[in-house]
Amino acid sequence: MKERSTATQSIKPGAFAAWMALIRPKTLGVACAPVVAATSLAYAESHQFDATVFLLTLTLAILMQTITNMQNDIGYTDRKAEIGNRSGLPRATANGWLSMREARLGLLVAVALALFNTVPLIIYGGYAYAAIGISSIVAAYCYMGGPKPIAYTPFGEFAVLIFFGLIATLGTYYLQTHSFSTSAWILGTSLGCLAASVLAVNNFRDREHDASVNRQTLAVLLSPCTFYILIRTLLTFPFIGAIALAIALDGWWFLLLGATAPKALKIARALQSTPPKMLSPVMFQCVVLELEYCLIFSAASLLSCIL
Repeated sequence: MKERSTATQSIKPGAFAAWMALIRPKTLGVACAPVVAATSLAYAESHQFDATVFLLTLTLAILMQTITNMQNDIGYTDRKAEIGNRSGLPRATANGWLSMREARLGLLVAVALALFNTVPLIIYGGYAYAAIGISSIVAAYCYMGGPKPIAYTPFGEFAVLIFFGLIATLGTYYLQTHSFSTSAWILGTSLGCLAASVLAVNNFRDREHDASVNRQTLAVLLSPCTFYILIRTLLTFPFIGAIALAIALDGWWFLLLGATAPKALKIARALQSTPPKMLSPVMFQCVVLELEYCLIFSAASLLSCIL
């Protein structure tokens, strides 16, 4: 609590740091990873790459994560769920760094930019991208908005796996190639599991707080032992996926993804040895793990084209 009080005093209302607290840029890697990896896969399988489409897709993914983070901050304050017993990152609106009016205006700007960004993607990929773009915005809003936010249900990790894993990966791949592949499905599921592990660690850290405000997350509903198994599964599947990708793409370079296994093992061990309220660094290690997995996969994809 003392640490949060110090942080509150160090950020002035309306300052740039206040907006960064609302946007949470440290989490944006979760949105970038599937776009970068899927683009690399598309080039490895079809030797197709459109830089304009890549930049538009990456921008849209970042905006979706930004909308989710902003609505999460706003929704918590709206529901008066910030009662002083949460150990996660401080929220901009709850601390008075931004007014609700300012935050909502920022959210509307982000949504408008996302819709504007979707238009050229519809031209490239067809009207299916209108449905994907709109549904993604709705899902981002519904995570903490509406009468029954996803964040108050056991479906948060599943929603992340779908939208920040499969949809982001398959959508990016399709925009580059106008097709799908088995490898894209495997990659999307692997990255989705890593993205879901970020939320899973976050929810386990806030387990006691969430229970006190009637949030029925999986971390609240499952026993700690069962939830540990879930997180281990999310951290393990990407390495099964690495073997499947090496077979599907007929390239042993993809086995280099195993180089990130020690970090995954370290995260799994830290979950059992670290008090829940001290798990924020472990959560961000999950973000780093996904980025490293993405970068190694992208490097392996390029090597498979060259060698």
